[in-house]
Amino acid sequence: MTSLRHVLATLGEPLVEVVVAPHGLGVPVADVVILDPEDPLEASPGDLVLVIGARGRAAAPAIRAAGRGGAAAVAVKGATGADVAADAGVALLTVGAEARWEQVESLARGVVDAARAGGEAASGEVLGDLFALAQTIATLTGGLVSIEDTANRVLAYSRAGDEVDELRRLSILGREGPERYLAMLREWGVYQRLRAGEGIVRIDERPELGIRRRIAAGIHAGKQPLGTIWVQEGAQPLTERAETALLGASRTLAPRLIRARTLPSPELRLREDLLASLLEGRLDAESVADDIGADPARPAQVLAFSLERPDNRQLRRAELVHLIAVHTAAYRRSALVSVVGGRVYALLPDLPEHSDAAVLALAREITGTARRHLDVPVRAALGGVVPRLSDVAASRGDADRVLAAMARGRWAADVASLADVRAEVLLSEVLAFLGEQPRIRDPRLVSLVEHDAEHGGILVPAVLAWLDAFGDVRAAARVLNIHPNTVRYRVRRAAEVSGVDFDDPAQRILTQLQLRL
Repeated sequence: MTSLRHVLATLGEPLVEVVVAPHGLGVPVADVVILDPEDPLEASPGDLVLVIGARGRAAAPAIRAAGRGGAAAVAVKGATGADVAADAGVALLTVGAEARWEQVESLARGVVDAARAGGEAASGEVLGDLFALAQTIATLTGGLVSIEDTANRVLAYSRAGDEVDELRRLSILGREGPERYLAMLREWGVYQRLRAGEGIVRIDERPELGIRRRIAAGIHAGKQPLGTIWVQEGAQPLTERAETALLGASRTLAPRLIRARTLPSPELRLREDLLASLLEGRLDAESVADDIGADPARPAQVLAFSLERPDNRQLRRAELVHLIAVHTAAYRRSALVSVVGGRVYALLPDLPEHSDAAVLALAREITGTARRHLDVPVRAALGGVVPRLSDVAASRGDADRVLAAMARGRWAADVASLADVRAEVLLSEVLAFLGEQPRIRDPRLVSLVEHDAEHGGILVPAVLAWLDAFGDVRAAARVLNIHPNTVRYRVRRAAEVSGVDFDDPAQRILTQLQLRL
């Protein structure tokens, strides 16, 4: 029997999205049934119910009936009944408006039938991006990287560099570690330490044996070893942060190797889709907390990253995702990374108290590393810490506002938090509101702008410079590079044309805001 998780991984967005899953995504799916609300509303345990004749709230009776029957999930177009499904104890999926029901039914039934015929559909080895990740680790550590499974088979490795030692050369040529070297490593207790648990193992240089200095880390799922990452030192010493980067990489690799062993290749996309839905506020956090490995009751925070240059952006973003994943996993084991709308977001769940300084340092380290090693100028924005996982959409919104403020050029550094640019963010929010609400604008200022546009455009800049300088005529004159008397004249003329009283503090504030539009 298959699971709802496996069905979702196969169908994927934008065909279907999970709205709520009261019992998680591990619930078993035994059958796929089509239900028309005009038919008897019946469901059996393990059914995936496709409600084809009702949209949105009209599907509520079918959702309740599916819950009573023990169905695994209900799929509806235009689903808005998350509360109904949660009360009924059944997962709710929303199907894309353009999707054909026969397509959904065919794909879902294919997964269920494959499971009946003898287990989940074959996943294949999901190892395509391991080489890219190996190269990222090599960049961060300054060494030569190889990734092996528990049988010492080489799964991926970084590009060749100088000073490749005999152990690495033979391992890559033979796609597995040479036995005489493996025997020595076993004799030295290296493998015992690697498989004992998380941590960095250091192997000293042995010139007489053709072995250069290297560090290694085991890859684990709980107590279960999955493989090893080896970093051989080349002509240059490893970087100062090499061991931290290697630890983060070992944590990042664990779910990838698990998926490569047991799960379908779309599983990674599903996890990223779940995170994206969570960041966009489209998904109930309680439903997927287990699937993304986070405690829904603990504080969380979102970091947002944007590339400054458009050249070769897709390739650079892929490299940046790997880099961010390694760094954030080293900081928090449960960190998750996804790309939404061209930006890279990192979710840091299960945060300890007083984590602000550590997260700020993490963001600075990521942007600095991206600039030094990938030649990628990156801006990073810290969303606010929220008390629960269900509030991460608010943290993501904060981070987006900060990035927007940074893009307007009022913040020179690569990293900023809401506290750093709060005034700019609040001003932007007020201006956006004014822009969307022409009814509340002062028509006198609209007339002033129109008049000024027809007569050389000199009055509005003078008024804004004078207001920005708190009425200091000489300071405004220096900004505009004109005589102070000219500023006085233009401000007085603007008051005459518009009828606005610049001696009234409220009218001055309104003028300053509205003219910025």
